[in-house]
This record gives sequence, C-alpha cells and structure tokens, in this order.
Amino acid sequence: MTTSSPDLTITIAVLTYKRLDQLVPLVAELREQANSFDGRVDILVVDNDPDASARHGASRALGASGRYVHEPEPGIAAARNRALREADSSLLVFIDDDEVPVEGWLVQLVDEYMRSWPVAVVGPVVSTYEAKPEPWIEAGRFFTRRRLASGTRVDVAATNNLLLDLAWLRARGIEFDDKFGLSGGSDTLFSRQIVAAGGEMVWCDEAVVYDVVPSSRSTREWVLQRAYRSGNSWSRSSLALQSDLLGRTLTRGTLLAQGSVRLVGGFAKSLVGSISHNMVAEAMGTRTRLRGAGMLSGAMGHVYSEYSRPTSVNPMTEKV
Repeated sequence: MTTSSPDLTITIAVLTYKRLDQLVPLVAELREQANSFDGRVDILVVDNDPDASARHGASRALGASGRYVHEPEPGIAAARNRALREADSSLLVFIDDDEVPVEGWLVQLVDEYMRSWPVAVVGPVVSTYEAKPEPWIEAGRFFTRRRLASGTRVDVAATNNLLLDLAWLRARGIEFDDKFGLSGGSDTLFSRQIVAAGGEMVWCDEAVVYDVVPSSRSTREWVLQRAYRSGNSWSRSSLALQSDLLGRTLTRGTLLAQGSVRLVGGFAKSLVGSISHNMVAEAMGTRTRLRGAGMLSGAMGHVYSEYSRPTSVNPMTEKV
C-alpha cells in the first residue's frame, strides 16, 4: 500500500452549516486520518452560516492542523467554490459535516488516485439512521447508494466523499455553478463537466464514509421530495452541458421522453404494487414516478429550489 508521494499535498474540506455538534468530532477524526498520511495534510472548514456560528468551535477543534473560513454567500455551490479557491495543495478531498470516515479512509482514496492518476476518486456513502425508518422507505431503497468495484470508471458523483486533482481543474476553469447553489445539483453538473472535458473519475469502494440520517428526513415527504429534486437537477445539468441551441433542443427532447417513460412506468409499477400489496413495487414505483416528474420539470426549465423553502432543511445538504 502506498501512503504518500513527496509531490502530493492534501486539503480536506468540510463544508458546514449549523452542525457544530457533529463538526467537532469529525475534525478530531480527520486529524487522526491526516496523521496516518506521510505528507502535508491540511483541514479546511468552510462555514456557510451567515452568522458564522461555527467560527470559535471549529477554530478550537482545528488547532494548528487547519483553517476556518467563513463563506457568507448562501448556497452550497458558493461554499464548494470557496474550498476550491482556498486550497493550497495538489489534491482536495470533500467530506460532509454529518459524516464519519472509516479508519484508513484518506489513505485508501490517495492509494486509488496513485494507481491511475485520475482527475477524481469517488468513495461510497453508507447511511445509518437516527431512528429506524418506516418499512415503506426501506422497501423503496431511498437511502441505498451504489457500490462498485474499486477502479471502476464513473460519470457522475456527489461531493460528500470525493478526491479532486486541483491542478487539472484549475487549468480548465471548472468550478461549481452558482445557479445550482440553492436548488441542488451543483455537484452533479460539476462532475459531469469533468467527464465532458475528458477527465477520468474512478471509484474506491474501500474509502467508506457513514452518514446519520436524522429523523426529520426519514419521512415519505422528504424522500419523495429528494427523488423529485434528483430528477430535476439531472435535467437541468444535462441542459447546462450543452453549448448551443441545437444541442439544448435535442437534449430537452431526450429528457422529456425519458422523464415521461419514468413517470408512466413508475405510476404503473406503484399501482400494481398497491393492488397486489407488494410494498417494494409500490415504493420503488413511486420513487421512479417522482424522479420522472422532476426530470420533466427540469427539462421544461423549472427550478426546484428545495433549500429556499421556509423550513428547517439544511441548505448545505445535497446527498446523492
């Protein structure tokens, strides 16, 4: 196992919004991870709370091992771009403030990077629960994410467990789009832009992080809103990747067709599941139907601003 390279320096970026009780133990864990790497590793905390509520607690937790910065511009895209610009290293690793990495997480990400030198290394996120969700949500696999063999190429990624080659990104001017800052989907577009520009992203299945799903999200309303938002942001990012009117027109037509298939197919599957008392079919069909509806709305130009609603939803959260 390779644990360092004399030419590699790392910044671990934690974006945070009013989660000091989870941020402080995470920083302590990241300091331990940094100590296992034979090279320079800095921890960067980007606080997106306009009131800078994490300033004192994060600074104390970081000590001499990192820096705290305040990004007052609302939206996760602004916080992500602040991390991109602040990082003084060859690699940047994103992790969310409500996650906990397994032992050896950082080393595993770097090892995978050094095998083929891709632009990005993507790790899995495994959900645990503050309170056990109802059987319908488990049947619909709403919090079950993909697992792949290490080294597998991927074409889209979230930033909740992601290593990036900063020199490659900066040479091409790829950043997060502020237009997606409050709607979600800025990481979807960002990662798809990497692939569109010829960059390679690979999977590292050993670099696991765990997140704890709070009870407020273990509801049908929340998971279905997320399915809708996921479809909406996919369509919007697909259109944003097109540079001319013809490309956008053709892409819009494809998205409308795909969204319609998902909407109708999902409705049929959920209806059959309901009639036959098949909870899995009903839940997964409903999930597909909502994602299809979101794709249609995004293809028609509607922006689903999940994080601007007057609720307690954390605007820094964008899990895929």
